[in-house]
Amino acid sequence: MIVNCRGFRPGRQRSGILPIVAVLMLSMATGCSQSNPNQEKTSEQSPKVQEVGSTPSVQLGKTKVVTTFLPIYLFTKAVAGNVADVEILVPPGTEVHEYQATPENVKAIATANVLVKNGLGLEEFLEGTVKNAQNPKLTEIDASIGIKPLNEISPVVKTAPDEKDHDHLQGNPHVWLDPVLAKQQVTNIRDGLIAADPANKATYEANATAYIKELESLNSEFQQTLQKNPSCTFITFHDAFPYLAKRYNLKQVAVVEIPEDQLSPADVQNAISAVKKYKVKALFSEPGVDNKLLVSLSKDLKLTLRPLDSLETGETAPQYYFKAMKANLQILDTSCK
Repeated sequence: MIVNCRGFRPGRQRSGILPIVAVLMLSMATGCSQSNPNQEKTSEQSPKVQEVGSTPSVQLGKTKVVTTFLPIYLFTKAVAGNVADVEILVPPGTEVHEYQATPENVKAIATANVLVKNGLGLEEFLEGTVKNAQNPKLTEIDASIGIKPLNEISPVVKTAPDEKDHDHLQGNPHVWLDPVLAKQQVTNIRDGLIAADPANKATYEANATAYIKELESLNSEFQQTLQKNPSCTFITFHDAFPYLAKRYNLKQVAVVEIPEDQLSPADVQNAISAVKKYKVKALFSEPGVDNKLLVSLSKDLKLTLRPLDSLETGETAPQYYFKAMKANLQILDTSCK
């Protein structure tokens, strides 16, 4: 099966298309880019810019690491601590599934030592961006190496005609939402950083060990809480949670895709019919987006619509992963009773 991971994603920012001219001009400007320490402070996109304030984002002597999007940034920053400079390419809240690179992304990769990605086909924008960056010394870390991907675990119901699929040929990429698989991602990041920067091996090992211990504790908390309601059935509007559902024996019975623009009366009826068909306990959407359409649907269905966070937007402190996942656990526990 081919997994469709697009789903209903309203309220997400869209990135601009990388102009070819900008890329050509970038190669001319790269040689003098380091002469202006304030150059990287013009964008709000990088968490490092926010963290270091008036200082340059790259400090001399440190390994420069660029990460693709928020979960991978959180894991990498946790492992790297303060011994490497860690930046993020896709601003939190931006749609990573359809992201298109900017000249700033190309520059960041061109001057980086290490690039860390989630893998499993999620970051489709990377191939051309890395090629344009022309950085032969770049080390790439695939955080999902060794993880067996899942395909669809439930039907994907299309509620409107002519919906465009966004297919992931390598399987569903949302592995970071399973704390056990997150441990594997942290381990892969640790090993990759050690290979690229062996001088800081001890720090990477110690930081990874501490973070993995927290992930193990989180996994135990999920197991103990969710085993109380083993027959929980739910529908989601974004196919982001198959790994979480499989890990904790939750029953995701369908993904109901809803158009990102206006719903016709027929679309509404199709969505209502799909949800009624599966007789679920819970409907899950994502926090921080315009859910007016879904709220209206949930009222028609007499079901409470609750947010389940895919962690593609949020805070940039590494501990945010645990904050968001524990909030997800509370939502699941409440919804499944």
